[in-house]
Amino acid sequence: MAHVPLTPIGRPRDAVLDDAIYGSQREAARERAARLADERAKVAAGWGEEYAQRVHKKGKLTARERIERLKDAESRIFEVGTFVNHGKTFGKLASPAAGVVTAFVQVHARWSMVIANDNSVASGSWWPLTPEMLERAQEMALRLSLPVVYLVDCSGLYLPEQSATFPGRTGAGHIFKKNSELSAAGVPQIAGVFGDCIAGGGYMPIISDRVYMTEQAYMVIAGAALIKGAKSQHLSSLDIGGPEVHVAQSGCADVRVPDDETALEMIRDELARLPSSAVPYYRQGASAGSPFHPADELPGLFPDDHRMGYEAEEVLARLVDRSLFWELLPERGKEMVVGVGRVSGLYVGFVMNRQGLIDDPDTHGQKKPAGILYREGIAKVAAFSRACEADGIPIVWLQDISGFDIGVEAERQGLLGYGSSLIYTNSTNRVPMFTVLLRKASGAGYYAMAGLPYEPVVQLSTPLTRLSVMEGRTLAIAAFNSKLDDEFEILTQDPEERAKIEEGMRKTEARIEGDMDPYKAAAQMDTDEIVGTDELRPWLELFAESAYQAAGVRRVKNPRIWSLHDIATLSS
Repeated sequence: MAHVPLTPIGRPRDAVLDDAIYGSQREAARERAARLADERAKVAAGWGEEYAQRVHKKGKLTARERIERLKDAESRIFEVGTFVNHGKTFGKLASPAAGVVTAFVQVHARWSMVIANDNSVASGSWWPLTPEMLERAQEMALRLSLPVVYLVDCSGLYLPEQSATFPGRTGAGHIFKKNSELSAAGVPQIAGVFGDCIAGGGYMPIISDRVYMTEQAYMVIAGAALIKGAKSQHLSSLDIGGPEVHVAQSGCADVRVPDDETALEMIRDELARLPSSAVPYYRQGASAGSPFHPADELPGLFPDDHRMGYEAEEVLARLVDRSLFWELLPERGKEMVVGVGRVSGLYVGFVMNRQGLIDDPDTHGQKKPAGILYREGIAKVAAFSRACEADGIPIVWLQDISGFDIGVEAERQGLLGYGSSLIYTNSTNRVPMFTVLLRKASGAGYYAMAGLPYEPVVQLSTPLTRLSVMEGRTLAIAAFNSKLDDEFEILTQDPEERAKIEEGMRKTEARIEGDMDPYKAAAQMDTDEIVGTDELRPWLELFAESAYQAAGVRRVKNPRIWSLHDIATLSS
């Protein structure tokens, strides 16, 4: 019972796909990756080099320069929310990443969540969706018990858009509630104050355990201009709330430092004082290892056409350590793969949709499409999800789903009830869950497989992702159903009326296809980040390590007593 039977999965790439197909799919992936890199570069540039130079002339670093100095030298920054407000303008102004950088950053070999106002975009102002983006990052840290570092350089709300940021349940004030929840949960919070911190920007660092202020920094409820107007007093903001006031007099900050570089080094020192990561302990003697089948082959494995299939096992083989995996219930609910592998030496549960055609046990040898949830698959996933919750195993959901089975037989079998059971399970799990939308994320299947409404810690999309209730053509047919016959052909013979219906269906399909663009989803925070398929393995390493880093905050059972062993025994 104590043995976790990890076995090799996957085949060499040339046994999976011939060179022509693999090369064609890899080239299509390369074009999508080039767009992703270009869009990321635009966001990272903020409002451009001119504004970065303004920051430098003040003797300060930009937000991303601060993060670079904060992180461990050889580590990677994992940004979330890069494309929030992507493609949107407010008046004539854009707000790249809503004027803030939120990222998982490794400092002294510990993962932390860094929240940094982008001082190259309107002096770090808060735009529409900025509060929600900050709160989402805080929630990620709270769920994983990761320390939070605030790099504050914020001139408050971008006032022309204040109606979209000030009021409401997730308005700017909710940031401070999240500060308080983090503090109440014992999650470390450290703040560096580097410049303008007005109104909400002034409140943001205060609940932190340690607050560092540079000589250029100030924290004020109201800035000099407002005080001049309200009280006719001529003061500078530094006079009102600079480090002389808040370190030496009010006690609202702890340490006064000369410049950005010193503050960042001292924040690194603070993080070094925290308990060490529990990751080596939870590896239980194992070591991290790369997949035996290279992860960099993943871009060539996914067909560009979402209607074409691929082998789920080949994807998993390029994600898990040494391409070793324990699949549970392989003979039941074959449209789904569930099982356990190691990532960075740590146990992770996986739920993944198969593609293509599978055997239909109810029709004696006939086939049915995978990528759909049927009764057995739903029950299998629900049982696996519950067992991972009981055993303390974090779950990665790899979605490529068209939805639930439909029709008379599906209703007779009670798919609504089975689906509700799975939804209940995923709604009440406390283990960290992470969701990756590989391609299709459609209908209630997206919900059932821990889509964003079911609050995974992080949800990723790829450039291939299509997130919607249904495909554009299907939705157009549904919208114009009263004007179509049983074969979905237009009923009327009137040429003018037919042309009008055809045009309406085309426009509806095109609009829905546009709505499925992952950049649009990311812009409105319907997904947390867009990543290339070649980046999935590093992201999974982050997920595994961040899920296990904090000791004593959640139940992690020894593999000897996993509930998964019971499931495997009863099904053998």
